[in-house]
Amino acid sequence: MDFESPTGLSTASFEGRIDAVVVGASAGGVEALGTLLPALPREFRPTVLVVIHQPRERRSLLADIFSARCALPVQEAQDKEPAQPGTIYFAPPDYHLLVDDGPSLALSADEPVLFSRPSIDVLFESAADTYGHRLAGLILTGANSDGARGLAAVRQAGGVTLVQRPDTALAASMPTAALARGPADFVLSLEQMARLLRMMGGGHEG
Repeated sequence: MDFESPTGLSTASFEGRIDAVVVGASAGGVEALGTLLPALPREFRPTVLVVIHQPRERRSLLADIFSARCALPVQEAQDKEPAQPGTIYFAPPDYHLLVDDGPSLALSADEPVLFSRPSIDVLFESAADTYGHRLAGLILTGANSDGARGLAAVRQAGGVTLVQRPDTALAASMPTAALARGPADFVLSLEQMARLLRMMGGGHEG
C-alpha cells in the first residue's frame, strides 16, 4: 500500500532506509502514543526517541506503562547510553534529550525551550544532525508550537517528515504549527501513521 504525500515522496524511497524515528507530543500525547507504539512489531529496527511534555517535578511512568503494551523494549533514556536499534526511549522529566555521535543519547539541563524541558525541537535538531536522511520525524497532538522548528530541521537534513492530521488531534496547535513552518511528507491519522511506520521499519503493512 502506498500513501499519498503532499511533497511527492514515494514510500519506496525510504523503506528500509530509516535508522531512527523521533516523536514529539504534548496534550493528548499519551493516548496518541498508545495507538502508535504498540503497533510497532518486534522486528522493527529503527531506534525510537520520544519527547512528551510532562510535569517536571514527578517521576515519569511512561516507560512502565508502555513496556507492558509494546513488542519492543521500552526504557527511559540515560545519559551517554548507546542508542540501540529496535528500542523505544522516552525523555526523562526536566531534561532535554539529544543524540550525539555514536549514535548515543545525551541528557541536558539547559534552559527550557518554548517553556518546555524536554524540548521536541532540541531532540529533533540533534537527531537531524546525527542521522540526516536516515531519520523520520513525527509531530503529534499538542497545545503549543514546540516541534515546528525541529521538524523543519529534519526536512532540511533530508529526513522523512510526518504530522498528525490536525482534525484528528486532541490538541491541534502543535501539528498546525509544524505544517505552517513548511510542508510535511505525510499528513496522516494515527492509524495511517502506524501503518507507515511499520513500512519504514522494514516490515509489511497489515
